[in-house]
Amino acid sequence: MKIIIVGPAFPLRGGIADFNESLCRELNKQGHQARIFSFSYQYPNFLFPGTTQYSKGKGPEDISINTVINSINPFNWFKTAHQIKKLQPHLVIVRYWIPFMSPCLGTIMRRIKKQSKIKIIAITDNVVPHEKRIGDNILTRYFVNSCQAFVTMSKSVMTDLNLFTANTNKVFIPHPIYDTFGNKVSKQEARKFLKLETHKPYILFFGFIRQYKGLDLALKAMANKQIKQMGIKLIVAGEFYENPEPYLQLIQQHQLEQNIILNTHFINSDLVKYYFCAADLIVQPYHTATQSGVTQIAYHFERPMLVTNVGGLAEMVPHQLCGYVAEQNENEIANYIVDFYMSGREEEMTRNCIEEKKKFTWSAMVKGIIDLYQKL
Repeated sequence: MKIIIVGPAFPLRGGIADFNESLCRELNKQGHQARIFSFSYQYPNFLFPGTTQYSKGKGPEDISINTVINSINPFNWFKTAHQIKKLQPHLVIVRYWIPFMSPCLGTIMRRIKKQSKIKIIAITDNVVPHEKRIGDNILTRYFVNSCQAFVTMSKSVMTDLNLFTANTNKVFIPHPIYDTFGNKVSKQEARKFLKLETHKPYILFFGFIRQYKGLDLALKAMANKQIKQMGIKLIVAGEFYENPEPYLQLIQQHQLEQNIILNTHFINSDLVKYYFCAADLIVQPYHTATQSGVTQIAYHFERPMLVTNVGGLAEMVPHQLCGYVAEQNENEIANYIVDFYMSGREEEMTRNCIEEKKKFTWSAMVKGIIDLYQKL
């Protein structure tokens, strides 16, 4: 079957681009002919507060990526739709993660559907955005009405999607594991590479930093007296996508300078394994969430997690088995971190992660998409 994925890919960086490339590989592996139509212009600067939207290094050579979509040029939308229709795919898989993309992606999908038999399935990362703006609902509805079927990767997103469409062609498929960051290395090797002390307790907050990610809760938890006495250190690895000053003030206010390691820049793909493998526990104290790619990276490297009970995070991390599900409260977060070390949970939770990660395969994602396609 001929399939086109519409969404970010190299040289654009980030979790959605990584996902699309892995999905394309798995589709090809299973005998389909898949390629990606990505963006030549993705975001205006006001929507991208990081240093750059682009990856360094060499792009993937095993998949085809057409870098053609301009998110703000309507003439380009018509041209892109024409190019896709000319290839006569059986299926278009389109990613949706932010209302800003609705006019572009919604229009391209409408043009593809017009006078063609091409089927359109949307993978909706978010339906209701983390950071809301006026007009979001109108824009989301425009996109949703351009698609024939939907995949969500958390039950909370499915609930949000039901607010926008009565279409019954919807399926929940758990987010597959990110397996593009290399193989697991030993904790000793990872810590040596990062110039960390071999036998100290380290926990990790990973990914770009925005208010909804809850770094403030992690920092407040680190102020716990017992955590300080145990010498636990928090590694913050990821780029600030907002003003860092409130976080720096928290560090100063709670005298955490010796307890926090700030690597607040974009972490290149080849370095990700060292951060995850160096950590005993991955913390995701989100204020709001749908699903998180960080969870799936943690599963790939078989690391226990602490997540908050928001969105789909609790669905992915069985409490007291693969980690902890805490309320959005720094005291509860701190207590679970203390329990992790005091009760010697790492070995048992690591074994459970190895078993649990078997559920989150790319083959299951592809099977779910193809089964949904066959219903259309």
